[in-house]
Amino acid sequence: MPEKVLILHRFPKSQMVRISQCYELMDAAGKKPGEVFSADELGSVRAVLAAGGQKLGGDVMDLLPRLGAIVCYGTGYDGVDLKAAAERNIAVGNSPGANASSVADMALALTLSSVRRILVADGFVRDGSWAASKPSPLMRPQNGMGGRKVGVYGMGEIGRRIASRVAAFESEVGYFSRSRYDLPYRYFESLEALADWCSVLVIAVRAGRETHHVVGADILRRLGADGHVVNIARGSVIDQPALIAALTDRTIAGAGLDVFAGEPHAPDALTALPNVVLAPHVGGHTLEGHVSMQDCVMANLEAFFAGRPLPFAVKAG
Repeated sequence: MPEKVLILHRFPKSQMVRISQCYELMDAAGKKPGEVFSADELGSVRAVLAAGGQKLGGDVMDLLPRLGAIVCYGTGYDGVDLKAAAERNIAVGNSPGANASSVADMALALTLSSVRRILVADGFVRDGSWAASKPSPLMRPQNGMGGRKVGVYGMGEIGRRIASRVAAFESEVGYFSRSRYDLPYRYFESLEALADWCSVLVIAVRAGRETHHVVGADILRRLGADGHVVNIARGSVIDQPALIAALTDRTIAGAGLDVFAGEPHAPDALTALPNVVLAPHVGGHTLEGHVSMQDCVMANLEAFFAGRPLPFAVKAG
């Protein structure tokens, strides 16, 4: 009999095919597990598969008395209560760096789309304005990427890939991170100093209490009128109302967002703005990205059921 794995959050079935070949999947379809399965069924579950950005607290863990492993599909694990898991001797694993290249590609796509106003240009062609020679203030020449100062907030696997891609566009790269690394990029001692220096701020930091709303009105003001902010991390890192205000009053020039505060709902005040580019949290959503994430999921599950430590374990801290 294959081991049972409870799927706590909603995933496309196509992403579960490979995992279902090795394990019996109990799919809660995004509902609370107690609403879908009986206490007896949940009592046999030893491992769960979760979307790391969605809430998973001790109340859910207590429904699963034999739970020993929470395996997150993807890099993030900010929704998991690590303290509650540690108290219950539950191991937590993720897929570190598995989709880093895909997310970095999205960061560059959003950066270029915002800086070069690709959506505005696309609409200008589609609605006939170009053919009619209609004037448009949004089509005025803007500063490009050559010589532009780009700040990367967070220099993990994704941040490093973003930096290398940005450098190829003949931009200067600086960064702020909890640690300073031996890298060919300028290091800044604070996020404020980085924002004062750069005109594009790319957010690649891990979400958590210390980064909640850290990019607020002050940081956005420091970017300046030619500034752009790009977020491929988590929506919680940006104070979303402050961002809407900064975009509305042109404190900054634009933004590129793959993540939002209340996914999947983006506020009308944000979607109505012409100077923001939006994507539905698809940074890591490439075929190769999913294969890499599934490699980590499978390795974590295999190790757990074999009684070994998770190879991609998250440590509470």
